[in-house]
Amino acid sequence: MTTVYFIRHAQADYAVRDGRVRPLTEKGLADRARVTAYLQDKNIDAVLSSPFRRAIDTIAPFAEQNKLEIELVEGFRERKSDSDMGRGRPEFTAFMERQWADFTYTLSDGECLADVQKRNIAALGEALEKYEGKNIVIGTHGTALSTIVNYYDRSYDFQDFMAMLDIQPWVVKMAFAENICVRIEKIDLFKREGI
Repeated sequence: MTTVYFIRHAQADYAVRDGRVRPLTEKGLADRARVTAYLQDKNIDAVLSSPFRRAIDTIAPFAEQNKLEIELVEGFRERKSDSDMGRGRPEFTAFMERQWADFTYTLSDGECLADVQKRNIAALGEALEKYEGKNIVIGTHGTALSTIVNYYDRSYDFQDFMAMLDIQPWVVKMAFAENICVRIEKIDLFKREGI
């Protein structure tokens, strides 16, 4: 059995438009302690991450404390947003609803959800092969992680995506027997006792 702990990044500073270098807010930096505390007794063998700063910075304290190197995986990066559509825009919710209704939809230069899902599932497949039988952490993003959950659980939809938007950080624990997902557990670290 391979166990994957997907860690959706802590609160990010969306005033910074460049997704690759977008930092965590002060709250996000503080909330990383929740991630470290949650992962501490999970016997983690490897830590992987999207190359985006907010994903790396969310899991870095855990990795450092446990002397684990963070392996950057381009395939786990967030969706390339349309340059004219970002979170905070009044049209964002309608745009995302349309993307969830049609995984091939995008406005201009952004990625559709089908492309995000295909890229993330390919990266996950490589990680599952490389770390078979291990416990691994993957630092990731809201849209990317939502498309992964949707791949294994087609009932996960736009309403679920919207419900998790402000849960930062967010954990999804998946158990795999070979490449078959046998269990998905969604964990809200803000509702856990003692963290």
